[in-house]
Order: sequence, then C-alpha cells, then structure tokens
Amino acid sequence: MIREFSNLRLDDAEDAGGKGANLGELCSAGLPVPPGFVLLRDCYQESMSVAGYAEELASKHRDALAAVADNDKLTALCHELQETVGLAGIDPQVREDILDAYHRLGDNVPVAVRSSATGEDGKDASFAGMNRTLTDVVGDVALLDAVSACWQSLFGPRVVAYRATRGFTDEPAMAVVVQQMVASQRSGVAFTADPSTGARDRVAIEAALGLGEVVVSGMVQPDTYIIDKTTGSILETHIGHQDFRIVRGTDGVDHTEDLDEDLAQARVLDDETARRIAELALAVEDHYGCPQDLEWAIDPGGAVWLVQARPITTLGATSSPPGTVLAQGLSAAPGIASGAVRVLNSPADGGQLADGEVLVAPMTNPDWLPTLRRAAAIVTDAGGMTCHAAIVARELGVPCVVGARSATTDLPAGEVVTVDGTHGQVRAGAPEATTTVAVTSSGTPTVARAEVTGTRIYVNLAMPDSAESVAALDVDGVGLLRAEFILTEALGGRHPHDLIANGESETLVDALVSSVGRIATAFAPRPVIYRATDFRSNEFRTLRGGEEYEPVEHNPMIGYRGCFRYVKEPELFGLELEALARIRDTAPNLGLMIPFVRTKWELEECLSLIDASRLGHQRGLKRWVMAEVPSVVHWLPEYVRMGIDGVSIGSNDLTQLMLGVDRDSEICAEVFDESDPAVLDAIGQIISTGRRLGITTSLCGQAPSTNPEFAQHLVELGITSVSVNPDAVDATRRAVAAAERRLLLAAAR
Repeated sequence: MIREFSNLRLDDAEDAGGKGANLGELCSAGLPVPPGFVLLRDCYQESMSVAGYAEELASKHRDALAAVADNDKLTALCHELQETVGLAGIDPQVREDILDAYHRLGDNVPVAVRSSATGEDGKDASFAGMNRTLTDVVGDVALLDAVSACWQSLFGPRVVAYRATRGFTDEPAMAVVVQQMVASQRSGVAFTADPSTGARDRVAIEAALGLGEVVVSGMVQPDTYIIDKTTGSILETHIGHQDFRIVRGTDGVDHTEDLDEDLAQARVLDDETARRIAELALAVEDHYGCPQDLEWAIDPGGAVWLVQARPITTLGATSSPPGTVLAQGLSAAPGIASGAVRVLNSPADGGQLADGEVLVAPMTNPDWLPTLRRAAAIVTDAGGMTCHAAIVARELGVPCVVGARSATTDLPAGEVVTVDGTHGQVRAGAPEATTTVAVTSSGTPTVARAEVTGTRIYVNLAMPDSAESVAALDVDGVGLLRAEFILTEALGGRHPHDLIANGESETLVDALVSSVGRIATAFAPRPVIYRATDFRSNEFRTLRGGEEYEPVEHNPMIGYRGCFRYVKEPELFGLELEALARIRDTAPNLGLMIPFVRTKWELEECLSLIDASRLGHQRGLKRWVMAEVPSVVHWLPEYVRMGIDGVSIGSNDLTQLMLGVDRDSEICAEVFDESDPAVLDAIGQIISTGRRLGITTSLCGQAPSTNPEFAQHLVELGITSVSVNPDAVDATRRAVAAAERRLLLAAAR
C-alpha cells in the first residue's frame, strides 16, 4: 500500500493520485526529484473501513455534494466529515508501513506531506492548493498527524464544491505524498506556456527567495522571467518585490524572515539559472507531450530540484476568435474593438491618443477620463473588476481588459490589435468584416419592458455623456451617481482648495450644475441619487497642488474620506450643496447620498451642514447614506431617526471591511466573497432595519446580475431596489423577476 517514487508511473494515478504518479514519472525520466514515497489510496480506504466509518463517510459526502448551493449546510456537513476522518485515525498496519518508509529516508528527515487525491492534477481539472500540504514535518508523531490532516482535507468545503461543479460524484479517496524537503534558498514555479497569454513558444518562470509557499500562495510579488523555448533567450525580466521570506529554522520550524530593501528588490535568478530551470521544464513537457505547470526549488549547493508537476489546465479553448494572443487579463467590460496600440504612462500624455486607438496604460485614475472617452478600447497592466478603468469602460460601452500584467511592454506601439473584452484577451490584427463590435446596453436604447418587477432596478452612472441613452433603458432611476469623475473635470485637474484660494469657486459650481443637471433632467421624474465626493487623500494628492493640502496616509482606503472629511473641511462640501440646490430648482428628482459614514456624531454634524444650506431648506429632498462601513448595522436606526430616507449598500466596500481584505488585491482575491455568510448577515440586518423603519433599501453592485442566488436572497430579504452598471440592467431585471416569481410560487403552494 506504500510505494517509493521510483516504483510509480503515470498509469498508477488511480491509486497514487495525480501528484504521486507525476513524481514517479519524473523519476523515470531521470529528472531531479527529492526522494520520497506515496501512501496509496488503499491506505485511506483501509483505515476508514477498519474503523467502521466508510459507509457513514460515503453517505455524508453525497449529502454534501447536494448541498453546494447552501453554504451553511455545506460547511456543517464538511465539518462532520472531517471530524469523522479524524476519529477513524490510521490503521495500525498502515501506520507501521508509513514509519518504515519514513525511516528509510534517514533519521528524522524533514519532509513535505502533500495530498494526492484521486482525480487531482489531471488534464481537465486541477485541485491545486485546495487539499492540505504540510511542510517541514519532522518525527514519527508529526508525520502521522500530517497524514491524517491531509485525509481530512479531502472534505474541505471548497474541495467538495469544486468536485460537484466538475461532476466528480464518485466516493473520493486520497493518496498522500511524503517527500524529503529541500532547504530552499530560492524557489518558485515554471510554466511551459505563458499562462497570461496562452503563448506556447515560451517558458514563464516565477521566482522568490526562501520556500516556495510564498509564490504558490501569492504572498509576495515574485520575479517573472519569460524565456524563448527555441533560442533560450530571456525575452522579459520583471523584478518583483519581496519584503520577507520563509526559511526553515534550526528548530525545524518554518520562520518568517524580514528582508532589507536591497534584498527585497534584488533579482532572484541570474540568466544561467533561469535557463537551467527552463531546460528542466521543457524536459518535463517533452516527457508528457503537453504544457506543464511545475514547482521547483534550489538547495544551498545550487542544485535545482523539481518537487511537483501537473498539466496546465487554464490555457483556454482553441475556439477563441482568430489572431495570436498578445496579452491576457480580466474581462472588465465586454465587447470587441480594433485599433492601433497607443501606450501612455501618464494622463498628461493623453493628447497623443488619436480617436479610435487602443489605450494601453499601467493603470488609470480619474485624471485619465478625457483620454478614456476617445479610446476604442482600454487595456491596463494592473487593476481588478472594480478599478477605475473597468467602471468607466463599462459606462462608456468600450471593451476593456485589466490586470494584463505587462501589456505596456508586450503590445507594440502602433500595431493594430483586437481587444476582446468579453474573454479578457488582446489579439494581433483586426477582423476583416468590422473594426468595432461594442457590447453595450446603451447602443440601441429601447423602452420596451420585457419584465415587470416589484423591486426597482436602478443604474449606476459616473458621467453625463451617456445620460440620455441610458435614461432610455428599462431603468427606474439612478441609484448611484458618482461625483468623482464629474468633479475631476470640473476641477480641471486642480485641487479644489487651489480653486477656492484663487476665488474660482463659482466656476466649480457652474460645472457641477451643468453635468449633474443634465443627468437629473434626462431621468426626470425618476429619482437620481447623487453620492457626494468620496476621493481618498491619495487620489486628491494627484491633483495639481494636492501635495500642499493632502496628508500622506498609509491606508487611505480607511482614512480621511467621506462624511468625516465633510465635517473637517466643509468648504468643498458646501460648493456641492449649492450646486445641488440650483439643480433641484428645476429637477426636484435629485437626491443626496453621504458616503463612508462611520459614526453617529459624524452624520449629525454633516446633516447640520446640509440643514444650514439652501439645499437643506428645499422641500422633498431625499437624504441617503451609503452602507459601506460595518458600523452601519448598529447605527442605522439612529440614522433613520435623524432624517435619513434611504440606505444604499456598497457591497464591494462592505465586503472588504467585513472580511478585512483589499477588494483590489490579486493575492487575496479568493478571500473576497460578497456571498460570505458574515457579509450576507450584515446585508440582511440592514435590509431588515430598513423595512421595519420604512426607508428605502438598495444595493449598488454587479452581484445581482451575475449571481441569481444572490439576487434571490436580496429579494427574499425584502430589498426595495438594486443599482447596477448599464450593461447589466437587462440581466439584473431578469434575475430579480425570476426571484420574485419563485417567492410568489412558494407562497401560493
């Protein structure tokens, strides 16, 4: 039931799991693999059977597969499954065999203990990182505990959910790999096809100092080396940044070791070492005959070891539209558009962009807005689905790809490319038949309503350009009118205090009246809720003169912003209030929303500023607050008693503050989940309080359009409206209508 690597081949994957069989294959090919052995799946099955828990595990696993849509039930069932595996323990004969194999490696040798579940790391699926891996395991007791922990990870909620989505319904079993640890000085991963572009003529290597855990788990920004397969030449070198490394201490325990700035920014691999890793990676690809994803480590003597290999499962389908893929990232705004590449590094260079060109930039902020309007498509190196470029592109209706990593260097200036925002790709050349195929709800507006919903469907807007076309859509108003983009243009790139100091306040007010008034008039008599300026200090600092007025904050996301800023610096807020008052003279459908409200006293002082203004004396003014800070769950009844008419749940900010995760972090992306029970509970309490106290409750975000279960949950809670981007209006109304029908049907039954 236990086999050394040298006695395993790929054909043994059914018993040794993908990881174990792959290590055997690497050994058979003469490649450098640290010694070790595999507990075949029979070890697990025998242990569960002898303990009398096999049937119970099989039954509960079937129940868990059926409960993947119910997070609470799935979590509870998986906890029971894992407890059962722990109670069963390891069969005495299996335990003896494990220790015999371990002792043959040497005396108290440090080993890595890795799960190798049946069906894991195959060509069509990768459970990579889902099941348990334990490193630097030393001694008999620790090894046996690690094996049990691996077996228990077979029933983690993520693993069971993934298994269900892939249609793996058979009773699972797990083999376990025990492999001698390499005292890694440097480590990382290698791909024999570039995973960001799908290009198969190059090897991509990511490298960091210390143990490879920091790379595969995304804890640091590793170096990236792109190497031509044919010539071995290094095409690209991107030096990362590593503040710490993980090393094995003299006590046999992994320790985090801080790095000084010079070492943090130093190159991890020289050219010769990078080529050596690439050669080994290509040897693995040649052996298997398909692109591979490998983990490697370099010991103190400079030897390179391969510690894992599996097929790459994410290169994409071959049925994508024609043209070589030059860059790939996140699909931020759908559609296809072609044009010549224009690489710009600063909004100050925006004048260089000709109409119809593809803008390629490291990242964008509100200063880029005039340039973005002229772009046929947008591509950025960094950013996520909620970044500035993504939001603006969706509203403008132009294709956008964000997070393309090195698009500014990969895409040749002047070359014609096709940006496929739907699939997150940039391809060489242009389609013969057309140069632009925009996928946007604002292209051909219609007022024909396919669905009627009791829940109102609002739209998010940021610019006046599309006001008339979006107003013609099947929407019930504007649930979120972002002030930041409009204000940026009104300021002309200058800090607001610079205008105020130079007596130009009236110019700012006039610009706001023109832009916001256009939107309010287009949607009248439907409500338009204007969210007051919510620039963070780091964004204000980028405006001309900003360094003179803005503090330097280490975490501006939760710093000097929103309601607190209005109280401390009421000058700019006062100008916004005056502009809104002038607009409401002719467009009384305009309301005001206060963002980032943390405490009762802040809101009290802010409302007193409104009450003292001309706006505060106008009849019928609707006053809203954003629900982004978790404290709103506690304070909302007080807010309502203070005169708040509506609350809009900012699901992105609320999620990041509830879970303590940066919503734009690529490293922590898997932690960010709007459907997390803690987030859903907070949303539920906000909506419940709103219903009880008779105020409007809304949610601004894309989740209701992309996740029908999330939409149904909101409807069941009794939310009065949702607000989404223009391109998601139709999908959201259909999802909400379906949810309402299910509720009516359930009530009728």
